[in-house]
Amino acid sequence: MAKTGGPGTDLCQTADREQLIVEHIPLVRYLVGRISAKLPPHLDLQDLTSSAMIGLINAADRFDSSRGVLFKTFAEQHIRGTILDELRSYDVLSRSMRDKYKRVERELRQLEHLLGRNPTSEEMADALQISLDDYFELLDDVHVFTFISLDDSWDGDDGSPLCLADVLCEAEAKSPQQQVMSMQLAEALGQAIDSLPEKERLAVTLYYNEDFNLKEIGEALGLTESRISQIISQAMVRLRLRLRLHRN
Repeated sequence: MAKTGGPGTDLCQTADREQLIVEHIPLVRYLVGRISAKLPPHLDLQDLTSSAMIGLINAADRFDSSRGVLFKTFAEQHIRGTILDELRSYDVLSRSMRDKYKRVERELRQLEHLLGRNPTSEEMADALQISLDDYFELLDDVHVFTFISLDDSWDGDDGSPLCLADVLCEAEAKSPQQQVMSMQLAEALGQAIDSLPEKERLAVTLYYNEDFNLKEIGEALGLTESRISQIISQAMVRLRLRLRLHRN
């Protein structure tokens, strides 16, 4: 019986793997830069970059071209996943932050049920029995958590992860399974985003669809960078609630 493969095949596969890694190092730098722009400045970019490289290497090891998914798309999702895993290990996702987020989410859900509409910031502050300034400070505290939660992912049937950010960013070259999941999520999210207050809807659209940073959105809306962060945080709490309902 003839043997298949052999040393020559192994060398070819190794060369292909190394080529994929080398060719996509700029993608690592791009994704680290894009994600770090939305995070506190004290975070170590070198640690994030190292994690991103591990994601790229893992993607090259696991990639199967027969599935019909572009390596760039496959690698981007794995790189982002390892970056988020690194962020989850930081104090930035401490129990205190999670408790604050759950507090905001719980009150928002109760108020939406009671009022039958999106509660305002003033109504949220009253419900939480804090001042409006303290509520805005609370939104600042949970901004990173809302961002990371948006990128929480689950695996499709082909083993490739898909997340809410993919839908908002309209990532190209999804697998057929991802396309179906994206369409379902997009329909639910489209309704949820349309129901957001005007400033929240515009801020989310500029942030994720147009890739504006907080400063650029602030200039467009005539608001401070901090206020835009708060607006997006509040919008993300609303959207994440709707995503959970959709997935359940």
